[in-house]
Amino acid sequence: MERFAIQEMKKWKEKPNRKPLVLMGARQVGKTWLMQEFGRRFYENVAYISFYNNSAVKAVFESDYDIHRILSALNIEAGFAIQPETTLIIFDEIQNAPKAFESLKYFCEEASEYHVMAAGSLLGVALHQGVSYPVGKVDLLHLYPLNFREYLYAMNEKPLADALLSNDFSLIDGFAEKYIYHLKNYYYVGGLPEVVQNFVLHTDYNEVREIQKTILAQYHGDFGKHASSSELPRINMVWDSIPMQLAKENKKFFFGKIKHGARSGDFELAIQWLLDSGLVHKVSRVNEPHVPLSAYKDFSAYKLFVLDVGLLCAMRELNAKTILNGTDLFVEFKGALTEQYVLQELVSATSYTPYYYGTEKATFEQDFLIQKDNDIVPIEVKAETNVRSQSLKAFYDKFAPKHSVRFSLLPYKNQEWMENIPLYAVCSL
Repeated sequence: MERFAIQEMKKWKEKPNRKPLVLMGARQVGKTWLMQEFGRRFYENVAYISFYNNSAVKAVFESDYDIHRILSALNIEAGFAIQPETTLIIFDEIQNAPKAFESLKYFCEEASEYHVMAAGSLLGVALHQGVSYPVGKVDLLHLYPLNFREYLYAMNEKPLADALLSNDFSLIDGFAEKYIYHLKNYYYVGGLPEVVQNFVLHTDYNEVREIQKTILAQYHGDFGKHASSSELPRINMVWDSIPMQLAKENKKFFFGKIKHGARSGDFELAIQWLLDSGLVHKVSRVNEPHVPLSAYKDFSAYKLFVLDVGLLCAMRELNAKTILNGTDLFVEFKGALTEQYVLQELVSATSYTPYYYGTEKATFEQDFLIQKDNDIVPIEVKAETNVRSQSLKAFYDKFAPKHSVRFSLLPYKNQEWMENIPLYAVCSL
């Protein structure tokens, strides 16, 4: 399995001002495998230190932050002498050892010649629960489920994946049927590594769904294990409501759909917990499409997406035949599934931060907005080839952006006012 984040890790390794690298990401996105695989490829040795049920190594960090003493203890734990530059030190499940996380500051300041990576399940939650963050002393890398190009690599379609970065749509659109076939499968399978690996080996949709159900059960288990008893019911309600919220024509998160009479303040902590855990993406509304978009963010209005399109399928209980053959049930939910997919691609395969446009009185919403240099680019998402870009045209007529984009299953087309990009080529944006 190829993860493009390894290239970012390679850049980190070669940086002259390298700091300890912290991987952030939800459970089951492949953080442990990625760190170990990177170590295997680029280092002579890997000192893998897990803090899961490891009180002895956790105690090493409790007394002080003497890096030389800590390294001596790590040599014993690893079973060999850790060498700077040629050994990768991995601290896994570091949320279980807050002092070890704080020690990254001292590795940065006093032992920068050592290459240190750290990750942990629900690390973002731990940071909000009092674990001291070494501000300015670590590098960050966010890891997400496999994006569509990574999925194509896993399916042994590397040339097909690489073509998407060529921007040669005379070539790309010649293979539209293959792209669409894989895209529909990706909607169902998603990008969680365990699920993708199983699908590569067995091509069994039922097995895929069973693994997805197990992962969803694990997430619910995390809610109960790591969230406070007072917040647990709200976290469950928010999480379980997301498929229904995305199925609405107006996808703004509406608290009254969770519980009659509910207000945003009732669920702020629950939503923050899900954000910290990496299980949801929050796309904020802007009321004015101007640069910088972040300055026009409406903090009271947003859309919530889950971390993986395959899990959204499983939460909605859409079967493979529904997705691949486009039955009536899929027709009803295909807009939500497609928007979820595009959101994931924008987050994991491009450098843009997505927002969306709307106001309380607006007669239309724009699915996404991005800021490209000093221009605001509206994006409309269409699930099929039968498209009428009414919202995008209304936005264009009102604000006259230099660039407008529609994602659909139509071939590439550059019109005077709008560029149509095939859904399988979101990464080319």
